[in-house]
Amino acid sequence: MFNNFKERFSRRGSNPFKQQGGKEANDAASKLTPTTSSSGHLAAPRNSNPFASADPVMRQPGMFRSRSFCPLSPYSTLPDTHSNPSEAPPSYSAATASSISPPTTSTSADDQYDFLKSFDTIFLIDDSGSMAGRSWRETQKALETITPICTERDADGIDIYFLNHPDSTYHRGIKRASTIIEIFQNVRPGGGTPTGQKLNKIVRPYLREYESKPDTTKPINIIVITDGEPSDDVESVIINAAKKLDRLEAPSWQVGIQFFQVGKEPSARKHLKQLDDGLQELAGDDELRDIVDTVPFTGDGNEELTAAGIMKVVLGSVNRRLDRNSRDLHR
Repeated sequence: MFNNFKERFSRRGSNPFKQQGGKEANDAASKLTPTTSSSGHLAAPRNSNPFASADPVMRQPGMFRSRSFCPLSPYSTLPDTHSNPSEAPPSYSAATASSISPPTTSTSADDQYDFLKSFDTIFLIDDSGSMAGRSWRETQKALETITPICTERDADGIDIYFLNHPDSTYHRGIKRASTIIEIFQNVRPGGGTPTGQKLNKIVRPYLREYESKPDTTKPINIIVITDGEPSDDVESVIINAAKKLDRLEAPSWQVGIQFFQVGKEPSARKHLKQLDDGLQELAGDDELRDIVDTVPFTGDGNEELTAAGIMKVVLGSVNRRLDRNSRDLHR
C-alpha cells in the first residue's frame, strides 16, 4: 500500500495551496477513571493539567514572541508531573492584543482539557455509504462522548462538516453538544469518501487567513471520524499544508488533524497509521512537521476508550506528547 502511496504522490504535480500567494497529576489514579453519565456514555475525567511538563515543539524556538510519545500513556493513568508555565498555548480572545502570548498552563489546574480553549475545534464526519450500520452507531456514541468536552471549551463554538452532506451555516459556531447530535441524526450515510477534497476545503482558506493574520488567527484542531480509506488523495493535502506551515514558521500546534477510526476495517487502520507515521517519507522531507494523529474507537477486543484515550482523541494531533504513546487507549 505504501508503495502505492508513493507512486500516487509522485504523479501529482499540483499543489492545492500553490495559488494562495504565501496558515498531571498529583491526584490518585482513581481520579482518572472516567465517570459514566445517566445516558451510559463516558464523561470527561477530572484531573490536573497533563500538559504541565510537555515540551512544546516548535520548528524554530523563539521564532514567535507571540503567540510526540512520552512516558504518558493516554490509555491508563497519568504520572506525577510538575507545573511548567511554558507548556500549552494560551486561551485565545479576539479582543486580545495583536500578538498571542507564549504557551501557558496557568488557567485551570484541575482541567486536563483546558488546552482546548486555545483552539477552534472542527469535526469532519465521514457519511459515506460504508458508514451505514455499526460504524454510524459508533460515530454517534463517539460524538456523545467527546463533543461535550469540546463545546464546553470553545467559546465561539465548534464547527461540523460531513464528507457528502451539504454544508450549512447551522453547522458553524455550535455551543451545545446536543445540537451536534441533532444535526448528526438528520444525516443519512451515502456516497463516496472524498476526505482529501473536504480537508482541503477546510484547511486551504484557513492557511490563507493565517498567512495574512498570523498573530491573531486561532489554531485549529480538526477531528476526522471515519471508518475507511479515502477514495481520493488526502496525503498531498496534508503534506502541502504541513509544508506551508513550515514555510510560514507557524507554531507546531497551529494545525492538528486527528483521525478517529470507527469500525474495524484492517485496510483502513493501516492507511490511517500510514498518514500518522509515514508522511515524511512520502514527502521526501525528514523535517516535515507532524500534524496528524490517529486512534481507533475500540481496541482489538472491542474495549471502549479510557479517560486518557479520550484525551488523545481530542488533543493527540496538537500535543505531540500524547502522540508518542499508543498503548492502553482502551479498557
